[in-house]
Amino acid sequence: MNFFEFLKIVILGIAEGITEFLPISSTGHLLLLERLLRPECLQDEAFSEIFTVVVQLGAILAVMLIFFRQLWPLGMTEEKRVIVKGPKVYLWVKIGLACIPAAIAGLLFDNLFDKLFHGRTSTITVMITLILYGIVFLFIEKYSKENTPRFRTLGSIPMKLAVYIGCFQILAMIPGTSRSGITIIGAMLLGASRGVATEFTFFLEIPTIIGASLWKLLKYNFDFDGMQYAILLTAMLVAFLVAFATVNWMIDYVKKHDFKVFGWYRIGLGLLIFVILLIT
Repeated sequence: MNFFEFLKIVILGIAEGITEFLPISSTGHLLLLERLLRPECLQDEAFSEIFTVVVQLGAILAVMLIFFRQLWPLGMTEEKRVIVKGPKVYLWVKIGLACIPAAIAGLLFDNLFDKLFHGRTSTITVMITLILYGIVFLFIEKYSKENTPRFRTLGSIPMKLAVYIGCFQILAMIPGTSRSGITIIGAMLLGASRGVATEFTFFLEIPTIIGASLWKLLKYNFDFDGMQYAILLTAMLVAFLVAFATVNWMIDYVKKHDFKVFGWYRIGLGLLIFVILLIT
């Protein structure tokens, strides 16, 4: 693999690290960039599909590192005894329950969605979903200003609500939707504050993406050559480093700003894709 091909993989890793936890669709951006950059190593459709999912593991590792203390359920007493922290276990139970709807949908319809959304069809789908959910984000911000959030802490989210929020992740199977975006939308519609919706989304993506990545790897029996493993690891490392910075930025951003900018960005990018499709 020459320098320019390596650079394309780095660019894709950067794009993943930036977009995975912003509500603008990482998969949509990766699909579009793959079509623009045309990396030789991703011309194989099966490996390209694997790459788009597995590269997300790098970004997820960044979240696990940033929120390790908040998520790790074990502690140590002064007497060096291991203790289990109840509230954190309860949080993981809610996260686990929220993952169930998307996990079932993935097992049942993964092959169907792979067949439905590929090539030019996936590009058109990304265009539509970018614009559609961009409009929804503008609506959500108007809605949230007119309705006081009922859930302002992670601990206040009941288990039933966690499952309802998880159901929204099923829509993320459609390219361009944004797993983080649709989860934030669902949580805010169901009464969570912007900050709680964002944080719960970060946590919910950990088991979801790990599960999806392992499913894809098992589906293809880890049948890669040395170069393909090197490509995956390089993209994951770049995604990890960029996502670490992006998540920290996002945490600060939601404390002071709304999501309108992401809504307008989605609409603008969707319209740009529409123009490109018209002239190509």
